[in-house]
Amino acid sequence: MNGNVSEARAETDLYSRAEQAAKTIRARTSVSSRIALVLGSGLGGFADDFADAVAIPYQEIPGFASSTAQGHAGRLVIGKVEENNVVAMQGRVHFYEGYSLEQVTFPIRTFKLLGVDTLILTNASGGVNVQLNQGALMVISDHLNLMGVNPLRGPNDERFGPRFPDMTEVYSRELQELAIEEAGELGVSLRRGIYAGLAGPSYETPAEIHMLRAFGADAVGMSTVPEAIVARQMGINVLGISCITNMAAGISEQPINHAEVMETGERVQATFAQLLRRIIAKLP
Repeated sequence: MNGNVSEARAETDLYSRAEQAAKTIRARTSVSSRIALVLGSGLGGFADDFADAVAIPYQEIPGFASSTAQGHAGRLVIGKVEENNVVAMQGRVHFYEGYSLEQVTFPIRTFKLLGVDTLILTNASGGVNVQLNQGALMVISDHLNLMGVNPLRGPNDERFGPRFPDMTEVYSRELQELAIEEAGELGVSLRRGIYAGLAGPSYETPAEIHMLRAFGADAVGMSTVPEAIVARQMGINVLGISCITNMAAGISEQPINHAEVMETGERVQATFAQLLRRIIAKLP
């Protein structure tokens, strides 16, 4: 009996905290949006160009964890992109920072309660497929969750979604087609690929990259997968785009460092921003 009461309280607590976060955001802006973005390493500058923007530091939103990773500003930015209202995470928090996956995915829960039905996830990733050059963009067709844990583990609140959600199509095929079409209009190569999500924070060994290639991975990173799983549980359509900021260990003989990741992300940011603008403009 006590166990059931504790589980019920835990379920109510998560939903209530998400409601409180959504209430806090609504109190800071009258703008409502059905489109949300998560901007990864080196890509946060996209939110600096929102029209009529309101920026809220994560520490001012109940339940939002503070980002400690370099290149993640740690702000929620709400504004207009091509006449569409958008809410964007200017930087995310990661499992490797010591946060639980519940904390990592809490903003996605909050977005659902704000009325979001389309989520665009971006990240900086390492290239596993040799056909993906440094600076290339990849639309995620599927993922491998190799983090060793699932963000849905623990008590389930049916108000967020089912206990056992279907993951046949985590990343919307329709949104993939839209992204590829708009990239073509820009003259930008955008190929589909499978993203492998690992816990980090150490970069992968050459042996691990060899294993990932055998598994069918095209790119590897330390984010995105938990957010995508939670979004799909809640019925949110997901588009994932990776910026290949470095070639993974063993693919290139060069050592990997975070400065290189940031530098490549910033170099590609203008092209990435153009693509995101075109995609957002075509969303309902």
